[in-house]
Amino acid sequence: MVDHSGWRVGVASAPVHHGEILQGMFPGDGGLTRGLVTLPCTIHATRATFIPAPGAEVTVTPEWKGKARRAAELTVRAVTPPGAEPAGGHLDLTGDVPLCRGFGSSTSDVLAAIWAVKDAFVSPLTPQDVARIAVRAETASDSLMFEESTVLFAQREGTVIEDFGYRMPAMRILGFGSRPEGGGRGVNTLALSPARYGQDEIDLFTRLQAMLREAIQMKDVALLGSVATASTEINQRHLPIPDLDRIRDIARTTGAVGVQAAHSGDIAGLLFDRDDPEVEARTDLAQDLLQELGIHEQWNYTTGD
Repeated sequence: MVDHSGWRVGVASAPVHHGEILQGMFPGDGGLTRGLVTLPCTIHATRATFIPAPGAEVTVTPEWKGKARRAAELTVRAVTPPGAEPAGGHLDLTGDVPLCRGFGSSTSDVLAAIWAVKDAFVSPLTPQDVARIAVRAETASDSLMFEESTVLFAQREGTVIEDFGYRMPAMRILGFGSRPEGGGRGVNTLALSPARYGQDEIDLFTRLQAMLREAIQMKDVALLGSVATASTEINQRHLPIPDLDRIRDIARTTGAVGVQAAHSGDIAGLLFDRDDPEVEARTDLAQDLLQELGIHEQWNYTTGD
């Protein structure tokens, strides 16, 4: 749309994720690289509006969203043709994404900002372009910009380690706050040091990457759940989930295909096959059992083709 001054106002909406299916160290072109595979999520979103203006200054509301402002600045530079007059503008962000929980709130902000600027300038930016801008804006980014496929993403380089070629198979996710004593306050993700993995764990990540490739290409929900559970168990040494053994018991009792977690947050989820005729009953039972464990903060959604 166009406002009264003739500038096109850019609008965009960016999703969140629900932590990771897999996160660790993987072989890349330059040696071992940190990488992750995020679990798509539909329960929150960030909305952005960008109003271009003359001059090079970019402002943002709320003012503390500095990463999103930086992303907008970088995107304006990327889409401005050589020799053109400099442009700035105002970025307005709204949404309902909880902070410090593992939903990828900062990447959602950054992605919404980039896409809103892209829309304002009617400029083609590939997901790879967007990923590079996102990493420059926030140091480490999630892979939310890759909407049409599942990727193993180097979150600190902004590059794809492997494109698995398809979206994730259909799942029902029963999400919950994994640390009841935290009262939903989340985890200070900026204070977390990157996990240090042993050689046995690094070798396992390579096997899990191969398993995940097969799971996505064959739409094998059970195999994908096994990958998620293994990654969660490795993460237990770095950011422990209270009562994980009992949560795994609930997964077995209810027929969940796996357990996943945010590797830098406090949310986790039980994964179910969305197309299982008993999925509703399984999810209901799991909700009750989590309640008995003292986990009262719960939500559920479906994802996948």
